[in-house]
Amino acid sequence: MTKKLSSAFIALIFSQLYFSQEKPNSPTKEKEIEGVIITKTKKAVEQKADRTIFDFSEQEYLNTGSAMEGIKKLPGLIATDVAGMMYQGKVLDVYLNGRPLNISTNDLISFLEGMPANSIEKIEVITQPGAEFPATSGGAIMNIITNKNANKYLTATYSGNYAFTNENKFRSRTNNSLSLNARNKYFGWQLRVGQSYRESEMNSNQDHLVLSNTDRISRGTFAKAGVTVDLGNDKLLLNYDVYSNNNDNITLSNGSFTLPSQIVNKFSALDAAKTNTLRQEAVVTYQKRFDDKNKKLDFQAGYTRSDNDFYQDNIYNQSTVNGNQSLGRLLDNNSVMQVSNFKVDFSQPIKILDEGKVSFGGLYENQIFDTESKGVTNLEYERNTASTYLEFQAKLKKFDFVLGTRAENYDIGGTTRLIDLAGALQREPLIPFNKFKLFPNASIQYNLMNQVYLALNYNKKITLPSISALNPNNNTFTGPNSSITGNPYLQPTIYDNFEIKLSAFDYAFIGYNVSSVDNQVAQLLSRDGDVIKNEQVNIPSMRIHNFNIGMPIPFMIFTTPLSEIMKVNFNPDKINFLYVYAGYMKHEIKEIDPKGMFIVNLMAQVMLPSQIKMTANYNVLSKKAGFYYFESEKPFNERFDLTFTKKFLNEKLTVSVYGNDLFNTQVTQLHSKPLVGNSVFLYNKTDTRNFGFSVNYKIPTKNKLAKEDANILKQTNQNDSNGGAMPTTP
Repeated sequence: MTKKLSSAFIALIFSQLYFSQEKPNSPTKEKEIEGVIITKTKKAVEQKADRTIFDFSEQEYLNTGSAMEGIKKLPGLIATDVAGMMYQGKVLDVYLNGRPLNISTNDLISFLEGMPANSIEKIEVITQPGAEFPATSGGAIMNIITNKNANKYLTATYSGNYAFTNENKFRSRTNNSLSLNARNKYFGWQLRVGQSYRESEMNSNQDHLVLSNTDRISRGTFAKAGVTVDLGNDKLLLNYDVYSNNNDNITLSNGSFTLPSQIVNKFSALDAAKTNTLRQEAVVTYQKRFDDKNKKLDFQAGYTRSDNDFYQDNIYNQSTVNGNQSLGRLLDNNSVMQVSNFKVDFSQPIKILDEGKVSFGGLYENQIFDTESKGVTNLEYERNTASTYLEFQAKLKKFDFVLGTRAENYDIGGTTRLIDLAGALQREPLIPFNKFKLFPNASIQYNLMNQVYLALNYNKKITLPSISALNPNNNTFTGPNSSITGNPYLQPTIYDNFEIKLSAFDYAFIGYNVSSVDNQVAQLLSRDGDVIKNEQVNIPSMRIHNFNIGMPIPFMIFTTPLSEIMKVNFNPDKINFLYVYAGYMKHEIKEIDPKGMFIVNLMAQVMLPSQIKMTANYNVLSKKAGFYYFESEKPFNERFDLTFTKKFLNEKLTVSVYGNDLFNTQVTQLHSKPLVGNSVFLYNKTDTRNFGFSVNYKIPTKNKLAKEDANILKQTNQNDSNGGAMPTTP
């Protein structure tokens, strides 16, 4: 088997290498033809020195269901409730269309579950953010790009999805969206509107003290509008996005706890909770263009506001000792987040070695976050960040160099209100963070041959605590056995990231990265008597090691001699193959010494008769694996998904039928490893097994000559996406 896998890898590499080379000495023949149609095939996966790009628009197994379901299928990406989102061992900062999402951790999952996956064009996972990106990007960035190419004349596309689960009860999930695009010689515009509806169930066991069953209904709507105005060679972009989520939870819980009198108190309760979130964002961008197409100057101003309201009502509570207690409103929290920013970016080619480029710019950002509990303000947080950057890129023969630094000045402060021993509210200042810091970055890439390179990278980054971790009302459920709080005293996290990576033809790669981390923010579960404490803490010092490898294996290697395979000019996106991703991640924390985690992702593509494409996806994380202050007791995120896709009506209609988590194996079962207090057993099982179908229909219009422009997303070495919902020409 090892020889076969090695042969498969060699066959893929050398066949692509052979057909990618020019043959200047080959004889040519002139032939008169009536016409030529050139079609650009999108790559399912594209490896670059600083990022990995996953195409969603043409990958049906990714774009059915919600955005969260698609993201969980990406090889190397881990999405959990306890560890957040990580890619190849690095914590991800989530961006939307090139801009920080500026959303709390609690709301992120709801946001992604409410976003249809078919509204995503592609996802960039930027593992080595350069100086152009804010230093607060931390370890890595996941940039969700929903932009579509502007079109001449009017085009319209409808996308819809329906799925159901039958775990204990039949539940439905659906989403619909409509995208309209148009462009003329003066301006272009884009409008996308959509909705989502999701019913789900979660069963939980917290250290055998609390058993709960939660029925959840999530409703989401969104609208994205963009206008691009042509001002000669310059462009003016106007964008407005709005997202609304309305979620309801019904939780039936039962358990026991011991009173100070040593009497065991059993309880059974029914609670109703409701969350309303409204997020709005407006962005204005002016792009100055010059005769030299590689020279650019961009100005951008943006404003984001997110309003969140949450309450929990206890509608039934029966206790063997106290009778009906604590009825009525238990939690009543709300928060308002506002972010304003202005940035300038400039770049132009200069002569450095063989060729080069210089980029510089600046950013000013203000963030205000206020929270209330039952009408009382208990957090007033404000952050002001001023930054500037300078970066050089150069090329010398087969070497590419990047050297830059970003200077950022932070002014963070505020107040919180705590209850003192006398029961009165007392205002207390937060720990201020007023610092000026430099964040250098450097990379060297050696191009061994066409599309094969070896890269060495280093960058220093910072991550500010998320507003949900700071929020003292960071609580979505309260009961007699639980204590869940935010921590307004958390300090920023500092990263030193090192990486070495060998990549070949976008699909095959091998890499190792290590991050030295100070003050990593982590969730900590501990038990004091019969009360489970859930809090956010800083890990003083740790290292994160990650080794990963990805390799495609064409199935023809098992049926066709290697000599014959070498003669075939095949496209990996159109053949039967198995893509294997494997990784090993180790969190090095001296106090608890957690075990390493093995990560495996297998994705098989099989072309069936009648042009039906079958895609199978399997993910698993090993058991007994440690991440932060947790250790898994069962394989984590284990699931098997299957998708069948066929195109109709001259590829205007795409229909997919799918099943996710077919064997119902995705479960969270772990225990905490606190430094103080007793360990806590935690079990969560949601109805991840679901079946459904999706359709994507390019609606015919009267404009028979409607055609798509070339890809006009701006192209630079550092950032392939622009800040607007409407793409622009460079």
